[in-house]
Amino acid sequence: MIGGVVTDRLGEGLAEALEGFRRHLRAERDVSPHTLRAYDGDLRDLYRYAAEVGVREPDGLDVNVLRAWLAQQHARGRSRATLGRRTAAVRAFTAYLHRRGLISKDPGQLLGTPKRPRELPSVLAQDEAHRLLDQMDAEGPLGLRDLAILEVLYGTGVRVSELCGLDIDDLDAERATVRVLGKGNRERTVPIGEPATRAVGHWLRAGRPALAAEQSGPALFLGARGGRLHPTSARRIVHARIAEVGEMSDVSPHGLRHTAATHLLEGGADLRSVQEILGHASLQTTQIYTHVSPERLKQVHRQAHPRGAD
Repeated sequence: MIGGVVTDRLGEGLAEALEGFRRHLRAERDVSPHTLRAYDGDLRDLYRYAAEVGVREPDGLDVNVLRAWLAQQHARGRSRATLGRRTAAVRAFTAYLHRRGLISKDPGQLLGTPKRPRELPSVLAQDEAHRLLDQMDAEGPLGLRDLAILEVLYGTGVRVSELCGLDIDDLDAERATVRVLGKGNRERTVPIGEPATRAVGHWLRAGRPALAAEQSGPALFLGARGGRLHPTSARRIVHARIAEVGEMSDVSPHGLRHTAATHLLEGGADLRSVQEILGHASLQTTQIYTHVSPERLKQVHRQAHPRGAD
Protein backbone atom coordinates (compact mmCIF):
# COMPACT_ATOMS: atom_id res chain seq x y z
CA MET A 1 0.00 0.00 0.00
CA ILE A 2 1.14 3.54 -0.76
CA GLY A 3 -0.94 6.34 0.68
CA GLY A 4 -3.84 3.89 1.04
CA VAL A 5 -3.81 2.78 -2.62
CA VAL A 6 -3.05 -0.80 -3.68
CA THR A 7 -0.06 -1.04 -6.00
CA ASP A 8 -0.65 -4.53 -7.42
CA ARG A 9 -0.33 -3.25 -10.97
CA LEU A 10 3.05 -1.68 -10.26
CA GLY A 11 6.34 -3.51 -10.28
CA GLU A 12 7.87 -4.17 -6.90
CA GLY A 13 10.71 -1.74 -7.61
CA LEU A 14 8.47 1.26 -8.31
CA ALA A 15 6.13 0.41 -5.44
CA GLU A 16 9.02 0.24 -2.98
CA ALA A 17 10.50 3.48 -4.35
CA LEU A 18 7.23 5.33 -3.86
CA GLU A 19 6.82 4.03 -0.33
CA GLY A 20 10.42 4.95 0.46
CA PHE A 21 9.89 8.48 -0.84
CA ARG A 22 6.84 8.87 1.36
CA ARG A 23 8.88 7.84 4.41
CA HIS A 24 11.61 10.25 3.31
CA LEU A 25 9.17 13.17 3.17
CA ARG A 26 7.74 12.37 6.56
CA ALA A 27 10.90 11.53 8.50
CA GLU A 28 13.82 13.29 6.81
CA ARG A 29 12.33 16.41 5.21
CA ASP A 30 9.76 16.89 7.98
CA VAL A 31 7.18 18.27 5.56
CA SER A 32 3.83 19.45 6.89
CA PRO A 33 0.88 17.02 6.90
CA HIS A 34 -0.77 19.21 4.25
CA THR A 35 2.25 18.94 1.91
CA LEU A 36 2.52 15.20 2.54
CA ARG A 37 -1.13 14.68 1.59
CA ALA A 38 -0.75 16.85 -1.51
CA TYR A 39 2.38 15.03 -2.74
CA ASP A 40 0.74 11.70 -1.91
CA GLY A 41 -2.23 12.55 -4.11
CA ASP A 42 -0.01 13.81 -6.93
CA LEU A 43 2.13 10.67 -6.97
CA ARG A 44 -0.92 8.39 -6.68
CA ASP A 45 -2.04 9.89 -9.96
CA LEU A 46 1.42 9.45 -11.46
CA TYR A 47 1.70 5.78 -10.58
CA ARG A 48 -1.79 5.11 -11.92
CA TYR A 49 -0.61 6.54 -15.22
CA ALA A 50 2.67 4.60 -14.97
CA ALA A 51 0.72 1.35 -14.57
CA GLU A 52 -1.43 2.21 -17.59
CA VAL A 53 1.61 2.69 -19.85
CA GLY A 54 3.43 -0.36 -18.50
CA VAL A 55 6.07 1.32 -16.34
CA ARG A 56 6.89 -1.00 -13.46
CA GLU A 57 10.37 0.06 -12.37
CA PRO A 58 11.87 3.46 -11.41
CA ASP A 59 14.12 3.63 -14.47
CA GLY A 60 11.01 3.56 -16.65
CA LEU A 61 10.05 7.05 -15.48
CA ASP A 62 11.88 8.93 -18.20
CA VAL A 63 11.15 12.51 -19.19
CA ASN A 64 8.79 11.41 -21.97
CA VAL A 65 6.59 9.52 -19.52
CA LEU A 66 6.56 12.43 -17.10
CA ARG A 67 5.72 14.97 -19.81
CA ALA A 68 2.98 12.74 -21.18
CA TRP A 69 1.46 12.45 -17.71
CA LEU A 70 1.55 16.22 -17.19
CA ALA A 71 0.03 16.73 -20.64
CA GLN A 72 -2.78 14.41 -19.63
CA GLN A 73 -3.30 16.49 -16.48
CA HIS A 74 -3.48 19.65 -18.57
CA ALA A 75 -6.00 18.05 -20.95
CA ARG A 76 -8.16 17.17 -17.97
CA GLY A 77 -8.36 20.85 -17.06
CA ARG A 78 -6.03 20.95 -14.05
CA SER A 79 -5.23 24.49 -12.97
CA ARG A 80 -1.79 26.04 -13.34
CA ALA A 81 -1.36 25.91 -9.58
CA THR A 82 -2.13 22.18 -9.52
CA LEU A 83 0.17 21.49 -12.48
CA GLY A 84 2.93 23.49 -10.79
CA ARG A 85 2.57 21.52 -7.56
CA ARG A 86 2.49 18.19 -9.39
CA THR A 87 5.61 19.13 -11.31
CA ALA A 88 7.31 19.98 -8.01
CA ALA A 89 6.21 16.64 -6.54
CA VAL A 90 7.64 14.73 -9.50
CA ARG A 91 10.89 16.68 -9.36
CA ALA A 92 11.28 15.88 -5.68
CA PHE A 93 10.52 12.21 -6.33
CA THR A 94 12.96 11.77 -9.24
CA ALA A 95 15.66 13.68 -7.33
CA TYR A 96 15.14 11.22 -4.46
CA LEU A 97 15.42 8.27 -6.88
CA HIS A 98 18.64 9.68 -8.33
CA ARG A 99 20.22 10.26 -4.93
CA ARG A 100 19.37 6.69 -3.93
CA GLY A 101 20.94 5.34 -7.09
CA LEU A 102 17.65 3.93 -8.36
CA ILE A 103 17.92 5.86 -11.64
CA SER A 104 21.07 6.91 -13.49
CA LYS A 105 19.74 10.33 -14.58
CA ASP A 106 17.22 12.70 -13.04
CA PRO A 107 14.48 13.36 -15.64
CA GLY A 108 12.70 15.80 -13.34
CA GLN A 109 15.37 18.42 -14.04
CA LEU A 110 14.16 18.57 -17.65
CA LEU A 111 10.60 19.48 -16.74
CA GLY A 112 9.47 23.08 -17.10
CA THR A 113 7.37 24.76 -14.43
CA PRO A 114 3.99 26.19 -15.45
CA LYS A 115 3.86 29.87 -14.62
CA ARG A 116 1.28 30.65 -11.96
CA PRO A 117 -0.72 33.85 -12.17
CA ARG A 118 0.04 36.22 -9.34
CA GLU A 119 -3.34 36.29 -7.70
CA LEU A 120 -3.45 38.40 -4.58
CA PRO A 121 -6.12 37.75 -1.96
CA SER A 122 -8.65 40.39 -1.05
CA VAL A 123 -7.50 42.79 1.65
CA LEU A 124 -9.25 45.17 4.00
CA ALA A 125 -8.63 48.88 3.92
CA GLN A 126 -7.22 50.29 7.13
CA ASP A 127 -10.54 51.84 8.14
CA GLU A 128 -12.29 48.52 7.46
CA ALA A 129 -9.83 46.64 9.67
CA HIS A 130 -10.41 49.12 12.49
CA ARG A 131 -14.18 48.92 12.06
CA LEU A 132 -14.11 45.11 12.11
CA LEU A 133 -12.14 44.92 15.33
CA ASP A 134 -13.88 47.84 17.05
CA GLN A 135 -17.44 46.73 16.26
CA MET A 136 -17.16 42.98 16.89
CA ASP A 137 -19.45 41.47 19.49
CA ALA A 138 -16.97 40.30 22.11
CA GLU A 139 -19.47 39.16 24.74
CA GLY A 140 -19.03 35.81 26.44
CA PRO A 141 -16.17 33.30 26.15
CA LEU A 142 -16.59 32.76 22.40
CA GLY A 143 -16.80 36.48 21.73
CA LEU A 144 -13.61 37.12 23.67
CA ARG A 145 -11.91 34.27 21.84
CA ASP A 146 -13.00 35.43 18.40
CA LEU A 147 -11.86 38.99 19.00
CA ALA A 148 -8.48 37.72 20.20
CA ILE A 149 -8.18 35.50 17.12
CA LEU A 150 -8.84 38.33 14.68
CA GLU A 151 -6.61 40.75 16.59
CA VAL A 152 -3.73 38.26 16.49
CA LEU A 153 -4.22 37.39 12.81
CA TYR A 154 -4.27 41.04 11.81
CA GLY A 155 -1.75 42.22 14.40
CA THR A 156 0.93 39.65 13.57
CA GLY A 157 0.21 38.38 10.05
CA VAL A 158 0.67 34.77 11.18
CA ARG A 159 -0.68 31.88 9.13
CA VAL A 160 -3.88 30.28 10.41
CA SER A 161 -2.01 27.03 11.08
CA GLU A 162 0.54 28.98 13.13
CA LEU A 163 -2.24 30.69 15.08
CA CYS A 164 -3.85 27.37 15.98
CA GLY A 165 -0.48 25.94 17.00
CA LEU A 166 0.19 28.66 19.58
CA ASP A 167 0.49 27.69 23.24
CA ILE A 168 -0.17 30.01 26.17
CA ASP A 169 3.54 30.27 26.96
CA ASP A 170 4.28 31.47 23.43
CA LEU A 171 2.83 34.87 24.31
CA ASP A 172 5.12 37.34 26.07
CA ALA A 173 2.66 40.02 27.14
CA GLU A 174 5.31 42.16 28.80
CA ARG A 175 7.37 42.42 25.61
CA ALA A 176 4.29 42.32 23.35
CA THR A 177 5.69 39.48 21.24
CA VAL A 178 4.62 35.98 20.34
CA ARG A 179 6.81 32.98 19.54
CA VAL A 180 5.66 31.29 16.32
CA LEU A 181 6.60 27.90 14.90
CA GLY A 182 6.37 28.26 11.13
CA LYS A 183 6.99 26.15 8.06
CA GLY A 184 9.91 23.75 8.28
CA ASN A 185 9.78 24.08 12.08
CA ARG A 186 11.44 27.49 11.79
CA GLU A 187 10.81 29.51 14.93
CA ARG A 188 10.46 33.28 14.90
CA THR A 189 9.42 35.99 17.32
CA VAL A 190 6.77 38.37 16.03
CA PRO A 191 5.61 41.70 17.51
CA ILE A 192 1.96 41.45 18.44
CA GLY A 193 0.94 45.00 19.39
CA GLU A 194 -1.01 46.32 22.35
CA PRO A 195 -4.59 45.78 21.08
CA ALA A 196 -3.90 42.11 20.32
CA THR A 197 -2.07 41.68 23.64
CA ARG A 198 -5.06 43.13 25.51
CA ALA A 199 -7.53 40.98 23.60
CA VAL A 200 -5.58 37.82 24.32
CA GLY A 201 -5.26 38.81 27.97
CA HIS A 202 -9.04 39.24 28.28
CA TRP A 203 -9.57 35.88 26.60
CA LEU A 204 -7.14 34.14 28.95
CA ARG A 205 -8.68 35.67 32.08
CA ALA A 206 -12.39 35.62 31.30
CA GLY A 207 -12.92 33.36 28.29
CA ARG A 208 -10.56 30.40 28.16
CA PRO A 209 -11.32 29.10 31.69
CA ALA A 210 -14.98 28.70 30.68
CA LEU A 211 -14.08 26.47 27.71
CA ALA A 212 -11.03 24.67 29.12
CA ALA A 213 -11.31 20.90 29.38
CA GLU A 214 -9.05 17.94 30.02
CA GLN A 215 -8.03 17.84 26.36
CA SER A 216 -7.15 21.55 26.22
CA GLY A 217 -3.50 21.12 27.15
CA PRO A 218 -1.43 24.29 26.71
CA ALA A 219 -3.30 25.45 23.60
CA LEU A 220 -3.81 29.21 23.50
CA PHE A 221 -7.02 29.08 21.45
CA LEU A 222 -9.72 26.50 22.11
CA GLY A 223 -12.70 25.22 20.18
CA ALA A 224 -16.20 25.21 21.64
CA ARG A 225 -15.62 21.72 23.10
CA GLY A 226 -12.34 22.61 24.77
CA GLY A 227 -9.85 21.09 22.35
CA ARG A 228 -7.17 22.99 20.45
CA LEU A 229 -8.78 25.22 17.82
CA HIS A 230 -8.62 23.70 14.32
CA PRO A 231 -7.67 25.85 11.29
CA THR A 232 -11.01 25.02 9.63
CA SER A 233 -12.86 26.42 12.64
CA ALA A 234 -10.64 29.52 12.66
CA ARG A 235 -11.46 30.17 8.99
CA ARG A 236 -15.17 29.81 9.72
CA ILE A 237 -14.88 32.26 12.63
CA VAL A 238 -13.17 34.90 10.48
CA HIS A 239 -15.79 34.70 7.71
CA ALA A 240 -18.67 34.77 10.20
CA ARG A 241 -17.34 37.75 12.14
CA ILE A 242 -16.75 39.79 8.99
CA ALA A 243 -20.26 38.96 7.80
CA GLU A 244 -21.68 40.22 11.10
CA VAL A 245 -20.06 43.61 10.68
CA GLY A 246 -21.08 43.78 7.02
CA GLU A 247 -20.37 46.26 4.23
CA MET A 248 -16.80 45.13 3.68
CA SER A 249 -14.93 42.55 1.65
CA ASP A 250 -15.12 38.98 2.90
CA VAL A 251 -11.55 37.89 3.60
CA SER A 252 -10.07 34.67 4.90
CA PRO A 253 -7.35 34.34 7.55
CA HIS A 254 -4.93 34.40 4.63
CA GLY A 255 -6.54 37.67 3.56
CA LEU A 256 -5.95 39.09 7.04
CA ARG A 257 -2.31 38.00 6.79
CA HIS A 258 -2.04 39.80 3.48
CA THR A 259 -3.88 42.80 4.93
CA ALA A 260 -1.36 42.99 7.77
CA ALA A 261 1.56 42.90 5.31
CA THR A 262 -0.04 45.55 3.11
CA HIS A 263 -0.69 47.90 6.01
CA LEU A 264 2.87 47.45 7.28
CA LEU A 265 4.20 48.52 3.88
CA GLU A 266 1.76 51.42 3.73
CA GLY A 267 3.05 52.51 7.11
CA GLY A 268 6.64 52.59 5.88
CA ALA A 269 7.98 49.14 6.84
CA ASP A 270 10.78 47.85 4.64
CA LEU A 271 10.34 44.62 2.71
CA ARG A 272 13.02 42.76 4.67
CA SER A 273 11.26 43.45 7.97
CA VAL A 274 7.96 42.28 6.53
CA GLN A 275 9.71 39.11 5.36
CA GLU A 276 10.87 38.42 8.92
CA ILE A 277 7.44 39.08 10.39
CA LEU A 278 5.68 36.83 7.87
CA GLY A 279 8.27 34.08 8.22
CA HIS A 280 9.18 33.83 4.54
CA ALA A 281 12.41 31.97 3.78
CA SER A 282 12.88 34.01 0.60
CA LEU A 283 12.48 37.72 0.03
CA GLN A 284 11.09 36.87 -3.42
CA THR A 285 8.09 35.25 -1.75
CA THR A 286 7.42 38.45 0.17
CA GLN A 287 7.66 40.50 -3.02
CA ILE A 288 5.00 38.35 -4.64
CA TYR A 289 2.86 38.13 -1.52
CA THR A 290 2.74 41.83 -0.76
CA HIS A 291 1.86 44.82 -2.83
CA VAL A 292 2.19 48.53 -2.26
CA SER A 293 -0.99 50.52 -2.65
CA PRO A 294 -1.16 53.46 -5.06
CA GLU A 295 -1.64 55.79 -2.10
CA ARG A 296 1.62 54.60 -0.54
CA LEU A 297 3.43 55.08 -3.85
CA LYS A 298 2.07 58.60 -4.17
CA GLN A 299 3.11 59.38 -0.59
CA VAL A 300 6.66 58.13 -1.25
CA HIS A 301 6.78 60.15 -4.47
CA ARG A 302 5.63 63.33 -2.69
CA GLN A 303 8.23 62.89 0.05
CA ALA A 304 11.18 61.78 -2.09
CA HIS A 305 10.89 63.39 -5.49
CA PRO A 306 12.15 66.99 -5.87
CA ARG A 307 8.96 67.95 -7.70
CA GLY A 308 6.64 65.51 -5.95
CA ALA A 309 4.99 68.14 -3.76
CA ASP A 310 3.29 71.43 -4.61
